[in-house]
Amino acid sequence: MADKHYRSLIKGVSWRNTGSIDTLIISFFITRKLSWALSIMSVEFFTKVLLYYFHERVWEKLAFGRVPEAKQDKPNFEI
Repeated sequence: MADKHYRSLIKGVSWRNTGSIDTLIISFFITRKLSWALSIMSVEFFTKVLLYYFHERVWEKLAFGRVPEAKQDKPNFEI
């Protein structure tokens, strides 16, 4: 089953929220300036969401590590 483009984008944004908080904390400890830490966090949020999106789309096209789904003659009632 292939993922829709918006799924890759939402996954990127949700993961970056966590990563950006980490970047904010690290940047603040290094610079001791909240304005710099917020600036660094803001820039990296957008660049990394974009990079993650393209990374996901490339991996979506690769067959590496995938197993073809078996064709079933009977209905599958698994959840």
